[in-house]
Parts: sequence; C-alpha cells; structure tokens
Amino acid sequence: MVTKHNLNKLRKEIDKIDSRILQLINSRAKVSCKIGHTKKKEKLPLYSPERESRIAARVEKENTGPLTADSANAIYREIMSACLSLEQPMTVAYLGPELTFTHQAAMKKFGSSAKYLSCDVISDVFYAVEKENADYGVVPVENSTEGAVNYTLDMFVDSPLLICSEIYHSVRHSLLAVKKNVKGIKKIYSNPQVFGQCRAWIEKNLPLAELHGVASTAKAAEMASKRSDAACIASEMAAKKYCLKVLVRSIQDKAANVTRFLIVGKQTSGISGRDKTSVVFSVKDKPGVLHDVLKPFKNNGINLTKIESRPSKRKLWKYYFFVDMEGHRETQKVKKALKMLKQKCYFVKILGSYPKG
Repeated sequence: MVTKHNLNKLRKEIDKIDSRILQLINSRAKVSCKIGHTKKKEKLPLYSPERESRIAARVEKENTGPLTADSANAIYREIMSACLSLEQPMTVAYLGPELTFTHQAAMKKFGSSAKYLSCDVISDVFYAVEKENADYGVVPVENSTEGAVNYTLDMFVDSPLLICSEIYHSVRHSLLAVKKNVKGIKKIYSNPQVFGQCRAWIEKNLPLAELHGVASTAKAAEMASKRSDAACIASEMAAKKYCLKVLVRSIQDKAANVTRFLIVGKQTSGISGRDKTSVVFSVKDKPGVLHDVLKPFKNNGINLTKIESRPSKRKLWKYYFFVDMEGHRETQKVKKALKMLKQKCYFVKILGSYPKG
C-alpha cells in the first residue's frame, strides 16, 4: 500500500530523474548546434532521413519498457525536432488547412518545433519547396482503401523534387455537425477520397444526403460549421477547432484505414539499410514490353512493392508506370537493375531512395 509519505518520496525521486533528463537533453542540444554549424559550413542537407531511421530503429531495439515502442519514438521525435530547430529553423509545407490528415502526418514526422506552411492544393506544396519557401513538403500518395492519389503521382513527372522519406498514418473518419444527431442532415462535405473510404456507411445511414467534395477535411469542417442541415467527415481534432459535435466515430469502411504520405525535398536520402526506391518510366507500345522492362528486377532479386499506371496526358494511350522497389539506388543490385531499365525505356526518372516508413 502506497502511503502519502511514500507518494511524496516517489515524487521527489521523479523530480531528481526529471532534472537529469533535462540536463541530458540540453547536452544533446549543444551537440546538435555543433552539427548544425558543420552542416552549414559543408553545405549539407539539414534533414537526414537515414539518420532519423537509424535512431528510431535503435530506440525501438534498446527500449526495455514499460514504455511502448510508439511512445518512446514519439518522445524522441519531439527531442529531435527541438534539437533540429536549434541547428536551423525548418519550414514544412503540407496540404492544408490546419488539422487535415496531411498536417497531422507532417507533425508526426517533423514534430512541433518545425514551422508549418499550409497549402491549398498538392501542386502548391511542390511549388513551395521548389521556390524555397519551404525546406520540405508532405503530400498524400496512396490510401489502403481507395488506392493512389493520382494528383501526387502526376506531379512527380515534371517536378525536380525528390522523395526523401515516407510516413504511414492511420486515418479515422468521424461524422461531425453543428446539431446533435443525424436527423435532418441534407449535405455532407469532405474530400472526395474520403467519401470513397466511407462509402458503405454513407449508403446505409445517410443515403439521401448530397455529397459535396472539397479540397480537404478541414475545409469540410469549416463549411459544415456554418450550416445547421450539413455535416462533414473529418477528424475529431477538426471538431474541436470548428466547435462541431462528433455524431459518429470511425465511420470508415475498413478498420485498418492507412494513408501513406511522402516527404519531398531537393535531395534524396542516404543508405539506411532498410530502404525503398521509387521510379517512373514510360515504354514503347508493343506486345510484352512491360514484362521485358520488369524482368531486370526479377533477375536481380529485387522485390517490387507497388506498380501504378497513369495516362501521360501528352499523347493518347501512352502511360507512365510508377514503381516502388525494395533497396537503395546506390546498392549494387538496384544500380544494375536501373541501368537495364534505362536501356529498355524511352523515359526513366528516379524519384528517390529513402528509408521505409
């Protein structure tokens, strides 16, 4: 049994531990400042995804509990974010406004010490980084229920930006409204992809409601807050900001609803030991050509984790193929496969190598 005396004793013990933790964090911050000075002098990238990946792997390996791996990594994310901001302030562009799932993913990746720049559309995220108004950008690329975000894929064809990291973020959708129940709801606002992720629930519970697609879930929440006959599908964080009531939680059709986000910048990542490489290519229109261009990956023992086709929009019935593969572009077998790919295609672009999310 814990008495009041024992409780005070334990709290004093925690105070001593907290003092040591704070001292160690500040010691780490001082070293980070030295690293930042060296990076600036040597003109090295501010953000090092491969280093981040190794730290996360080490934290997970060395964590003996009772903290969970997720909790330990979340703590380290904030420590690294604060230390990185001392090296040099970093701005991250994202598909906004605030509290979209892209914003939440960006915060999860870069922590609360980074500066965030909200963009209205995905192309603006790319342009913000290209024009150096932001150091990095965060964009959605695919969802486990609805598949690829085609707008993002199309941007990579002409953009000079590279993929330098990725993050997977669990997405839970809730029905939000000004009123206290679903009765009388005539309109539902949300991002079009979200409607696809919640299709079965909508058809069963609000089949007569008009669906209005908007740029983001946060914008949907803002619009729903202005109408008594409307609702939106968004996050519970959006409910708090726009003073909406949560009518129904987790209405997505699949319980495991995950969106993959890409971090784009002007440089790719170094080898972390657990990497992916993304490429886009186009081939001549002839029988068996796709089989021929994919054969080098099989011959070199490279696992392809994704292949997606998109119309070129430049010539009828011409397509771009987006491929993700395991391995870094600087490793021998990936180098060999990419060299063979270039010989078989009339267009090949390496979008980046980066640590697996």
